[in-house]
Amino acid sequence: MSPTSTTTASTTGILLALAGQAGCALRWDPQAACWRWPDPQGGQLYAWPQHDGKAAGARLQENAGVIACCRSGRMLLGQGKRLGMVELAPAGQPGRPLQAQVLATIDAAEARTVISDGCTDRHGNFVFGTANTGADQRPIGSFYQYSTRHGLRRLALPVVVTARSIAFSVDGTRMYFADAARGGIMQCRYDAERAKVGEIREFAQAPERGAATVDSAGMLWSVQAGGLAQYCADGHLRRRIALEQEQPSGMAFGGIDTRQLLLLGVRGGLYGLPPALAEELAPGVADTPFDDGPAAVADSQRRRQGD
Repeated sequence: MSPTSTTTASTTGILLALAGQAGCALRWDPQAACWRWPDPQGGQLYAWPQHDGKAAGARLQENAGVIACCRSGRMLLGQGKRLGMVELAPAGQPGRPLQAQVLATIDAAEARTVISDGCTDRHGNFVFGTANTGADQRPIGSFYQYSTRHGLRRLALPVVVTARSIAFSVDGTRMYFADAARGGIMQCRYDAERAKVGEIREFAQAPERGAATVDSAGMLWSVQAGGLAQYCADGHLRRRIALEQEQPSGMAFGGIDTRQLLLLGVRGGLYGLPPALAEELAPGVADTPFDDGPAAVADSQRRRQGD
């Protein structure tokens, strides 16, 4: 395929699992060798092992819409206006409803905003954004970085109605983001250590702006218009893939060598791509787990004692 050409394909995805009413957050958990996603309406956190046909759910005491795997094996959750952490029961063992340890409350004085999208950057910090759930739909959502070392830090990015499409370049120096309600997909320079951004500009025009991720070839994948769009590093639209069964809401690379691209449908279906199509794609880039290890906790405690 020429670097300047665009292909469009409609495909029947391979249904792997069906569970709940899914949101947009799909993640590969390499420690447990399973795919995870939350049901933001049904209060479940689902797990589907790589070679098992049934998804298992763990009940959450509070709904979650955003998740990230942690270095310790725990899960970081975006639950309404709060970031929380939960311990997961061992595979195959029944567990009580998961009560999250609250890490931070976001924009406490503004009742309309909730966490709407997020992922870890290449250094293990959690970067996320918020959405206005009010009828006015004013752009009052913001973007943040959260880490055990530094706590919550707001990123100097434009306010949005609904934060979406958060992803990072392979080297971690560039961040992608969007407002699901308006505009195109944006990009900026990103400094993880200082939580600083700059050189904000449009990356690509897009009819819809959903979940996003980057593959190992540096191309951005975006959920939009009933399927997926793949962009070159310069913002050129390279490929569109439409999923015939249902509209996708999330996607993630994972599996062995991060070679699988799975799609999460709006009705809770988890789909794989047909082998002939999947083999054409570059592998993904593994998520850096959120750094909740002892060294990060100790550093955070030293910082607080020095304040």
